[in-house]
Amino acid sequence: MADLSVNLCGIDFKNPVIPASGVFGYGREYEEFYNLSELGGIATKGTTAQKRTGNLSPRIAETPSGMLNSVGLQNPGIDHFIAQELPYLLTKDTVILANIAGSTPEECAEVAEKLDSTQVHMIELNISCPNVKQGGAAFGTSCAMAEQVVSAVRKATSKPLVVKLSPNVTSITEIAKAVESAGADAVSLINTLLGMRIDIHSRRPVLRNNVGGLSGAAIFPVAVRMVWQTANAVKIPVIGMGGVNSGEDAIELMMAGASAVQVGMAVFTDPYAPVRIVREINEFLDEKQIPAVRDVIGTVQPW
Repeated sequence: MADLSVNLCGIDFKNPVIPASGVFGYGREYEEFYNLSELGGIATKGTTAQKRTGNLSPRIAETPSGMLNSVGLQNPGIDHFIAQELPYLLTKDTVILANIAGSTPEECAEVAEKLDSTQVHMIELNISCPNVKQGGAAFGTSCAMAEQVVSAVRKATSKPLVVKLSPNVTSITEIAKAVESAGADAVSLINTLLGMRIDIHSRRPVLRNNVGGLSGAAIFPVAVRMVWQTANAVKIPVIGMGGVNSGEDAIELMMAGASAVQVGMAVFTDPYAPVRIVREINEFLDEKQIPAVRDVIGTVQPW
């Protein structure tokens, strides 16, 4: 068996596979299928300062090779997370990345500050949320806003800080460099692409929110491109995600420069996808006689 361990920001992961935020809840349902300690880590459901009920239904719709969602960050709030969910997660012998979000830099910093006194291993900051102080534009769509929110969170916590980047930008590398300069220890990408579908019979969008985030296999080539560009633009580690369905997909993102990968929509069609992908990574490495998964990171050879 190959060595599947990786290290990000000084944190050891037994393997590079992490269920992505928003698809895995807090792991309780999936523990009925397998031991959560088989995972490299878990990115928790996005958490805000106060409880959120999310958007009105319909808020999920299937698309060819993907899914649209506008769930709207439904979550029980940071105090509930720390009191009820985090103690359970910390018993699972895997790395816990607490995904956080907010509508202002101050809210994001407040959530990070509360997590700073806990035993959570890492914080993943979602900067795809709309900044209500700036007319609703997402934090991650401009370098200035990205720097502002990351700087606020960096001051609020000493935990390793991963910043989750939006692909809905002109230049992903400029945003990545901006958050690196503001204190990010790593970046994760890509978040969902903005999309829309219309029911031609009712002439209404299929989502109540009209538009939503597109995830799944359809966005995988975009993820590979952006991970490769970002890994070559920053000095901090990159966590790749976006349409990962197999061990070969994970290896491809790692060859593009990712040090670890997150698995999202695949768990909806195959609850075992994360542990299957761990196994398939190992099978690929053994077949190619590669001793460690670290040996494939950033090894793509562009023409």
